[in-house]
Amino acid sequence: MLLHTLGRRLRARRLGLGLTQQDLAAHADVSPRFLVQLEKGEGNISVQRLASVCAALQLPLDELFAGLGAGGLSKVALVGLRGAGKSTVGAALATQLDVAFVEIDDRVQDAAGMSLGEIFELRGESGYREVEAQVLEAVLADPEPAVLATGGSIVTSDDSWRRLRDRARTVWLQALPASHLTRVMAQGDLRPMRGRPHARQELEAILAARAPLYGQAELAVDTDALGVAGTVDAVCDWLGAPNG
Repeated sequence: MLLHTLGRRLRARRLGLGLTQQDLAAHADVSPRFLVQLEKGEGNISVQRLASVCAALQLPLDELFAGLGAGGLSKVALVGLRGAGKSTVGAALATQLDVAFVEIDDRVQDAAGMSLGEIFELRGESGYREVEAQVLEAVLADPEPAVLATGGSIVTSDDSWRRLRDRARTVWLQALPASHLTRVMAQGDLRPMRGRPHARQELEAILAARAPLYGQAELAVDTDALGVAGTVDAVCDWLGAPNG
């Protein structure tokens, strides 16, 4: 599991920098074959060659190994579109792991002293991103383990998404577009449908555009297929943590 996790993190970093495996192999002075094995989590890893790859990616070794090894669980971040179940699954997962549960958008509202709607209206998306980045940095700097529920669009912020992947275990909660809308409206929020006769098609387009970014998460879980309890169990199994 450790080698596979390192491989996923290195691959996500490489893709985030827009490098091919051939590019990275040349920059790090390692063979393409070694890099392929490294990203797949296969074979023995030379510490020196691993350090060379990390140097080429400008990735500190402490960030690569964050939350792994004897230090145990640090942060688990749930990503996905609104209505994916991040709040419900996150709270249940945090309870199962006996760690804190943090809603990033709640922290953003507290830090800004206004609602999300007001932030976007008065400060625009750039203002929201600025506060989100500050909140995320503070949460990730806290040494205590926690489960994080992120805003649905965090993956569209290159810096915040890269930092989240570097410093936390990332899980993409997947669901069908219809499920996203149904869950949001079940919470009493009709905004996705108000004045938007093609809300589902719009959501499908957003999901299609963001899927490659969400796909950079270490784990993807189908919440429609597994439900809340099954999703929590799947994440716990992946983490090597007790469940049930």
